[in-house]
Parts: sequence; C-alpha cells; structure tokens
Amino acid sequence: MKIVVLGLNHKTAPVEIREKLAFDTAETSRALCELKKRFAQAEFALISTCNRVELYCAGKHCQGADPDRLAGFLSEFHGIELDKFREFLYIHEDEDAVRHLLTVASSLDSLVVGEAQIIGQVKDSYKLACAAKTTGKVLNRLFHSAFATSKKVYTTTSISSGRVSVAGVAVELAKQLFADISSAKVVVIGAGDMGQLIIQHLLQVGARNITVVNRSYDRGLKVAEQYGIDARQWEHLDEQLIGANIAIASASVQDYLFRKDSFKKIMARRREETLLIIDIAVPRNFEPAVNELEGLYLYSVDDLAAVVEQNRKARQRDMARGMEIVLENVTEFTEWFGAKDIGPLIGRMKEQFAQIGRNEMDRFFVGTREEASCKEVMEEMVNRVVNKLLHCVIKNVNIVAKEDGATEAARLVDTIVKQAEEITSEPNGDKEDSQS
Repeated sequence: MKIVVLGLNHKTAPVEIREKLAFDTAETSRALCELKKRFAQAEFALISTCNRVELYCAGKHCQGADPDRLAGFLSEFHGIELDKFREFLYIHEDEDAVRHLLTVASSLDSLVVGEAQIIGQVKDSYKLACAAKTTGKVLNRLFHSAFATSKKVYTTTSISSGRVSVAGVAVELAKQLFADISSAKVVVIGAGDMGQLIIQHLLQVGARNITVVNRSYDRGLKVAEQYGIDARQWEHLDEQLIGANIAIASASVQDYLFRKDSFKKIMARRREETLLIIDIAVPRNFEPAVNELEGLYLYSVDDLAAVVEQNRKARQRDMARGMEIVLENVTEFTEWFGAKDIGPLIGRMKEQFAQIGRNEMDRFFVGTREEASCKEVMEEMVNRVVNKLLHCVIKNVNIVAKEDGATEAARLVDTIVKQAEEITSEPNGDKEDSQS
C-alpha cells in the first residue's frame, strides 16, 4: 500500500506556472472522476489554491497511478506540455506524503505561516473528493488526521495571531507603500472570502474610502452593507480604477481582467497620481505587462516576499512547536497505516493455528478411537492450547510493532502465516492406526 503526493507550490513554481495548472471547483470534480475512471482501485484527492496544486493518491502500488502518470494527467488535463512544468514538481511518498499534508493543513507550509484559510481549503478539497467518491479507507483517515493536527496546532500555539493571511500581507504591503492609507481611495475587486478578508484588514489599518466591485452586484452590495463601505456594479470597474489610489484584486477568473493595451486607456484618463495594484488572485486578474505602464506599480502574490519573511521570523517558536505536533501525528498515522494490514493477517494466523489443531485431532481419533468418549474433552483441550500459543505469539507481535514498527510486525505475522500454511498443506500421511 502506498501514499503519493505530486504537486507544486509557491516555493517551487512561480505564479505564471501555478495559474496554468490551477483547478476551479468544477475542474477539480471532473479531474477526480477521470482519475477514478482510469485507476479504479486507487484513491484520489486534489488540492488547488492560489499557492499550490497537489494530487494525492493511495492504493496498492497506487494501482498504476505512479508519479509519471499523474504528472502526465496534469499535462493532458490542462493542455500544457509536461516539459513546461516538470522541473517545478515535487513528489512525496508514504511517511513523507503524510508529513506534507499535515504540514500543509496546519499552515506551516503556507506562503503566510499561520493563515486560517488553508484548513478551509483542504476541507473543501476533501469534500469534493468525497462527493466524487474517489476517497477510501486510507485517504479518509489521512485527511481527518490532517484536520485534527491543524486544530491542535491552532489551539495550542499562537501561530494564527496577528495579520496572518495573504489578504493581510497584501494590505500590509499597501500600508508600507502608501504613506497615508486613511486618505487613499481603495478599490477591492472581488467580494468572495478573500475579498472580504482584504476589506477587514483595510478597515483595521485605518482605510476609510473603500469600494468593492464584484461580478454579482447583489453579493457585492451585501458585503458592502456588512462592512459599511461602498459597492459598485461590475461594468463600473474601469471608472473606479480611474479614480483609485490602490486596487487589490482577488476575483476568480480564468483569463486576465485587464491586459496592457486595455489598461493603457484607463491610465490615460487618470491624473498624475500613482496607482498601486496588488493582484493576489491565481489565476491573476492583471496581465504582468500592465506593470510596464508609467505611473503604475503592479504586485502579484509572489511579490509579497519581504512582508512574508517578516511574518515567518516572528513565528519561529510557534512553527517549531507546530512541527512537533505534526511529527507526533505523523507517527500515529504511520503506525495505523503499517498496522492496518496486520488485522487480516492475525485472522489468517488464527485460522491456520486452529486448522493445525483440527488436523492433529483427525490424525489421533481414527480407528477404534474414533468413537472415544474423551474426544469432545480432548477437542476443548487442544483449542485451549492453540489459543494460549496464539496469545503468546500475538503478544510478541505487539512488542515488535512497538519497538520496530508496524511494518516489521506485519512482516513477522506474514512469515508465521506462510509457515503455518505449509504445515496445514502437508499430507496427513498414514492415519494413526495404532491401537496399543
């Protein structure tokens, strides 16, 4: 049985690669169903966020879904040559794969350490996999272990205190680059979860002139009323950007909202004031070439590095304690993972020991002994002897599991089962016919 994760993230791949391999909700469900169709006996889950795309697989040797085939699937699904992103991929197997997911779910592998959004994203990914019926015993246990690990990290450390989200870091950057944010006109593009986080952080740092622009005006208006800010219809976005000082974008789109040529028209209608744009969406809302225009500064999610590093340094102690918790739970899961095959083996061992006892009874009670009155008593005695011997063997198997690991214990039981099967398969030879 194997567990494999194949993926890329903000540490290994730039945003221009991540956005090409990103999955929206519908694509995630479709991809999972296609994988299950190709590798029916394997289990699958897929995590896709602005900072990572990761494909999880579990099964006996992953039922043929090895890393090369999984990478090929990503290439085929998105219509991107494998050579374009192969160098950015990482592969983790078994215990390393378990450690990786638990680290991800606990936000210890996030761009912004301590962000609370990642556990929600992992849970949503798991729900999609469950709905697609692509999980099973192993991934169900693994993801629930990840949820429990995350909860313990968040409740026993202060890792989530302060401004710990990509949205918070984006606002922190805006605050650093714009001297008086309280007087700035800020346009927030997108009223989803990330957009609302941006608004919350803007209000916390003193921004007062905030307008949200969303595709669904009703949703945007509802958010605006909730936070006491303004809302405008989607078709008025250009007009809002003409008068803005800062724009922070997080809209969910499959193609750029603005390209250099179209944005040049907006810049031509602006005054001399500088426009700061922070684009934290993946896929991005603004074409990178927009940054070439005069009087404009465009930052993507990958440009938040300096602020992120400050965040990381401030949380070194919490990160260390968080990793301790992760490793404790990795050990617990690994022991279960190694031991989950021991139960059936123990059952087979019990059956083989019982068969040996029955064979010996058959060898003894032949001829004139066949109708002996003590046969029933002897049968009970042999069963007691077999059970006591089994108890001794199982006790020692547990000791091996504790000292050397579940995998070694499973190997021991498997050896005993094979030896017992050899004994039970031996011909009985001549029936015991001695009457003396």
